[in-house]
Amino acid sequence: MADNRLIVALDVHSMTDVHTLIERLGDSVSYYKVGMELFYRVGTEVLTYLHDQKKSIFLDLKLHDIPNTVAEGLCSLINLHADMLNVHASGGYEMMRISVERVHEKAAQDGIPTPKLIAVTILTSIGSDDWKEMGFSQEIRKQVIRFASLAKKAGMDGVVASPQEAAAIREACGPDFLIVTPGIRPAGADINDQSRIATPSAALQNGASHLVVGRPIRAAKDPKAAAEAIIREMERV
Repeated sequence: MADNRLIVALDVHSMTDVHTLIERLGDSVSYYKVGMELFYRVGTEVLTYLHDQKKSIFLDLKLHDIPNTVAEGLCSLINLHADMLNVHASGGYEMMRISVERVHEKAAQDGIPTPKLIAVTILTSIGSDDWKEMGFSQEIRKQVIRFASLAKKAGMDGVVASPQEAAAIREACGPDFLIVTPGIRPAGADINDQSRIATPSAALQNGASHLVVGRPIRAAKDPKAAAEAIIREMERV
């Protein structure tokens, strides 16, 4: 029943937690996100485990530094079985362009598939009030589209963006551009620390290609049933 458009966030604290959740979800989920919290705790062990379980991996480390540092950092990660890696679009065009170029060269040199490279636009936890307090006058939506267009120009495969901006990004960047959307909350679920959110069906209708879901599945009494309910909703779109 697994739908590769659903990415479950492994925002847990240990390999024991990882094993428990993966076993509970079984064949219902084929794609997982490993973020900073887990990667910094357990390192590459979680990536090896997911690869052995034949799961797809989004390694969500959001690299952001000068172009050469980010490019070499990504090249250091591409042999860890990740299918998708990301950087912050705010690092700029040259950072993204050089990263794409170096990663493709390194993957070809090592004889491995090139991971998808995506750029974080603006974190979904940032609302309009936060945005203004940071000193930005242009509305979030316009800046997100600008970042997405810059990422495409640099050769990135897609972006991470709020589902609220997905339709505008799809229009600006075309049908093949990946739009990975966190901030997905099924109807009735708690918002927690997200601001710009949507239901699974609304996100897909807006143009999202992948949905990242964490707490609504992980914290459910029956995570597998929660995941399968989301997949059924996705399949109706």
